[in-house]
Amino acid sequence: MNNRSLQKIVERISLDSFGQSFDYSATFNSRLRTTGGRYNLKTHNIDINPKMLSEHDELTLQGVIKHELCHYHLHLNNMGYRHRDRDFKKLLAEVQGLRYAPTNESVHVYSYVCTKCDQLYVRKRRIDLRKYVCSKCHSRLKLKNK
Repeated sequence: MNNRSLQKIVERISLDSFGQSFDYSATFNSRLRTTGGRYNLKTHNIDINPKMLSEHDELTLQGVIKHELCHYHLHLNNMGYRHRDRDFKKLLAEVQGLRYAPTNESVHVYSYVCTKCDQLYVRKRRIDLRKYVCSKCHSRLKLKNK
């Protein structure tokens, strides 16, 4: 899917679910890491995380689009467009949008073991094995598994 087809989907969802047109641009933004999408208050454009389509299904993408369109329509109608506002929560429930973007639970975990005393170290990030040694016996570490 490219930006042009995303634009058409957003325009269609806006007309079907909200009864109003979407007059700005919707694009994929690969720099979004922790969020499903973003509505820009100044330009009124919508950015969507491409992982919502590649790692999840079409329903998830539609839910994220509905979430961002709630921000869009409420903001342009001078209503409460923030997550904590009652107007936002009510409209989001009406159109069945996603409150939270789904997260990918597969966090990389690296296990390191000491070559001498078998001390185990579990880290979320990779470490440089040339710099770090065992905290007990000061021997070299090796990568056990990913």
